[in-house]
Amino acid sequence: MYRFLIVIEKADGSYSAYCPDLPGCVATGKTQDETAKKMHEAVAMHIQGMLEDNLPIPENVTVAEFIAIPA
Repeated sequence: MYRFLIVIEKADGSYSAYCPDLPGCVATGKTQDETAKKMHEAVAMHIQGMLEDNLPIPENVTVAEFIAIPA
């Protein structure tokens, strides 16, 4: 099993997503849920293509963390 962080950003009337550890792997959608689903499909397709081309799968090195700053 492969695990990759995805980042979903709100845009004007839509959402976009990318995977920092898989450059060029992106998706868009009208809702956050739609975008996450499309990104899941995009990452799966990206990994499948890399496997078929005998390319190494990048290590998941990106992490995310929320921080709190007092108001």
